[in-house]
Amino acid sequence: MNKRIITTALTSIVLSSCALAANESSQIDPSSNGTLLVGNKGEDSLSFIDLESGQETARRKTGNQPHEIAISPDGNLAAIVSYGGETIDIFDVAAMDKIETISLSPNKRPHGILWLDDGRIVATTEGSDTITIVSPPSGETQTRNISQIATGQQGSHMLVVTPDKSRAFVSNMQSRTVSVLDLLNMTKIKDLPAGTEPEGLAVTPDGKTVWVADRRGDRLYIFDADSLEKIGTIPTGKFPIRIAISPDGQTAITSNLGDGALGLYDVATRSPKSDIPVSGSIDSQQVTILFSPDGKFLYVAETGPDMIAEVDLAAGKVLRRFKAGADGDGLGIVSQAKFKKK
Repeated sequence: MNKRIITTALTSIVLSSCALAANESSQIDPSSNGTLLVGNKGEDSLSFIDLESGQETARRKTGNQPHEIAISPDGNLAAIVSYGGETIDIFDVAAMDKIETISLSPNKRPHGILWLDDGRIVATTEGSDTITIVSPPSGETQTRNISQIATGQQGSHMLVVTPDKSRAFVSNMQSRTVSVLDLLNMTKIKDLPAGTEPEGLAVTPDGKTVWVADRRGDRLYIFDADSLEKIGTIPTGKFPIRIAISPDGQTAITSNLGDGALGLYDVATRSPKSDIPVSGSIDSQQVTILFSPDGKFLYVAETGPDMIAEVDLAAGKVLRRFKAGADGDGLGIVSQAKFKKK
């Protein structure tokens, strides 16, 4: 497609969204207040966006190619991976400053990341076909211990952990599998075939099912988290690169990079519900999606125009767009309530 046409189309999207923001800013639900963090993988930076005003309040330097973000259980800290290296940066969210860099060596290329409620940080380390577990700091020297579990698969990219923290599920894009790892015994249990190129992963809040987005197969695979049996498949929109499940456990949502839309699915019946157009175009390069803590909004990273869209799920429409850095992708959110508790 002609580059000038693409640029014009993206400019139109941005201008339209700004007008929409001006018209509807007075209608924004106060529950959307807080701070949105965006990992800008094209410029090695982290954006801090105030959700009340919609403005970026700070941008800080990170390691090489920041991708996914995890928020600490108390909401005070954010961990962001350096996909082009072997480190995780820790930021104080309120101060908007980096306070620590954790080396994962010999594990490399961290991507998917979670901060568990027991203080451990778990990340896929794609360059070494492992997941890496980082302990909370302890002792006078505040030392962190680093351990790993091998997947034995290629392209170990994203992960989820069951609520009881007994198992991790890891998508292996090149091996076309999902690895099931025992976090108690630090061993691999099994590899599950999951389509053509599985990437996005989500686990239901009750821990009963794991949902896998096969991005090249345009399909969801659903597994029983205990028996590991495949219990369903659902066709999706084009190139479902991410999947998220609502905090109430009722709705699964895919981010469809290929058509710039969100696909909504009923978790109980494992059936399609509806679609929500975001940009409606592959040119937006839509990737990461993240629910607000109350489940009312979804934040959608459009890496093409360097924007983050805020979607009202009940209304099924984009409310606002926020400007981020180059290739803004990974997302994290801290509600205003978390800051008040600090």
